[in-house]
Parts: sequence; structure tokens; C-alpha cells
Amino acid sequence: MPLTGPTIDVVTLFRDFFKSPLNESLLKKAQDKGLVKIRVHDLRDWTHDRHKTADDKPFGGGAGMVMKPEPIFECVEAIGKGAWVVLLDPQGEPMSQKLARHLAKKQHLVLIAGHYEGVDQRVKDRLVDQEISVGDFITMGGEAPALCLIEAVARLLPGVLGNAASVEHESFESGILEYPQYTRPREFRGWTVPEILVSGDHKKVKAWREAAAEQVTRQKRPDLLKLSRKSRIG
Repeated sequence: MPLTGPTIDVVTLFRDFFKSPLNESLLKKAQDKGLVKIRVHDLRDWTHDRHKTADDKPFGGGAGMVMKPEPIFECVEAIGKGAWVVLLDPQGEPMSQKLARHLAKKQHLVLIAGHYEGVDQRVKDRLVDQEISVGDFITMGGEAPALCLIEAVARLLPGVLGNAASVEHESFESGILEYPQYTRPREFRGWTVPEILVSGDHKKVKAWREAAAEQVTRQKRPDLLKLSRKSRIG
């Protein structure tokens, strides 16, 4: 099937990390349909010594190893001509739904999964277009954050989700968290579904959901309400 969607290239030292996640559920279906093309590249294929060395000790001393610039530059230059290059890094811009929508508009993304103590600064200064962090915590490397970004971006592409309306009503799309959801059975262990949701009155259901969403946000993420107000004022 001819490709109709964007291409996402991943540069990593641990290619097998991505095998199962990229071949399951909606990501697999999206690739099979040609809605997105995802390729994973082993950075060691761009090294030049018999040990396939992709990292070295930091100048000035210090703990850990730093990813070398040469293989990263050569890999990205070979696979990502004209692409938007993203480094997954704790120092990067915090990932958000707004940022996911921005990236979903790119026709070609290259994601560099950092590892060890990070990458040589020249990669950040001369090669990378954007650094992104998935949160104020440290993972083993950039592989798990890269998967988070791929999922966040891919699900926004036309045709990936069965129901496009699902995206519009989710947490963070409207600036606040999503309203509570219920399904069958109507009563479970004495806990019942709010009567308004089974009333059949769509106008009342809509009003209930809007009020419930604001209440949930006020309880769990009041900071989002402040941001939402600022954006409306601005």
C-alpha cells in the first residue's frame, strides 16, 4: 500500500526495544494502512571501528559515558534529509498535546534517543531542531520517551483512530481534563452510573460532562484551569 502519511525515523542504540510496541494495536494498523511509516535505525551501523563504539568518556572527567557526535551526525544526514530532528532529552521542552499537534504536521520526523550521560553538545548545537522531555524524571534512555512521542503523534494523524471525534473530547485537547466515563453494567457492587447519563437527554448530558470535567480538573490539575483562563484572556 502506498504511503500517504509522514515518516518517523528513530535513531537508537537499542533497536530491539521498539520491536514489540511498533507491531501491536493501532500503531501496527496505521503502518499497515500506510498512514505512517516508522523506521528504527541502529546507531552502531554508523560507527567506524571494529567494536562499533558509539560512546566515549567525557572531556574534563566525570561519571558515565557520552554518545559520540560522528555516528549521530552521519546517521541523521543519511536518513533525515529535510527532516525535523528531535532529541529526547531531560533538558528539553516539556511534551504536551499542543506540541504533539505541532509535530503531527511534520512530514518527516527524526527522533534521536539519547542514552548514558547524554549526547555530545555539538549534536544539540548543530544537528537538532528541537529537544523534548516527556517529564521531570529520568529514564534509562530516550527509547521509552521516543515511544511516548510516537504514540502521541501517530494517533493525531487522519485515519489512525477509528473515531476521529475521540481526539476532540480527550484530556488536554480542550485545555482541561476529560469528564468521567462509565459503561455497562449500570450497577456494579452497589455503585451506580449517574442517572443523567442514562436519561437520553443529550443537552443535559453535555452540560453534566462539561461541569464534571471542570470539577475533575479543579481537583487533580488546577494549574490547567489557570492556563486555560490565561489563553482565553490572551
